[in-house]
Amino acid sequence: MHDLLDDYAHSNALRETSARLKLLLGLGAILLCVSSSSPIAPLFIALTMSLATVRLAKIPARFYCTLLLIPSSFSILSAVVVAFMHGGGEQLFALNLLGIDLGIREEGGNLALLLIARTFGGMCSLFFIALTTPMLELFSIGKSLGLPDFLVELSMLMYRYIFVFLDQAARIHSAQVMRLGDAGFKSTLSSFSMLSSVLFLRSWEQGERLIVAMDCRCYDGKLDLMDQGERAKPAAIIAVAVYLIATAAIAVLTRNILIL
Repeated sequence: MHDLLDDYAHSNALRETSARLKLLLGLGAILLCVSSSSPIAPLFIALTMSLATVRLAKIPARFYCTLLLIPSSFSILSAVVVAFMHGGGEQLFALNLLGIDLGIREEGGNLALLLIARTFGGMCSLFFIALTTPMLELFSIGKSLGLPDFLVELSMLMYRYIFVFLDQAARIHSAQVMRLGDAGFKSTLSSFSMLSSVLFLRSWEQGERLIVAMDCRCYDGKLDLMDQGERAKPAAIIAVAVYLIATAAIAVLTRNILIL
């Protein structure tokens, strides 16, 4: 998944667009999602950001939908719990489960829909940034905006080695499965404990190797990052500003509208 995201970030149709402008668009959409009191604006953001990712950036629709399935499961389960546990008003749905009366009322249903809409809108905006902008450019922007050097460099190393260790864990797990390490609960628990201990030792060794390698390259506590992004074109700036203003207007005009 890491390789796929990086491949699309480097080869999408919006690759040459200003990274700062794409970051502004994505973060602005996320802020509008979480601040909206009605699901209409977040759903509008989810739809438009998805179209921008699939149509403008040329990201395969099937791959994009697969990515959306991950947050969808969590948001729907959370929304169901919220719908049954919160709110008042007229009852919309009733269920008797093992002698316990459960029901969904208007306020709970509207809150659940708002939760789902915010999740979809925010995740579509986040995927727009991740699929159209390489992480190196995001780190460079963070550094240029005044973030502490140690924070940017630590984030870079964490981002890189998270996937290195995940790859190591996947290889160890595959080797355990080939040796029937998952045959039964006891074997699975033993295999998991061995995987955790070996991965910890591998992480420790990799960290020591990294320090040696950086010292050999005269590392002085600072990594230089070059700003590789293109300057934003006036037409693109106007388009992003119009979109954010229009979305904010929709959020304000629909703040009191309830779907249920």
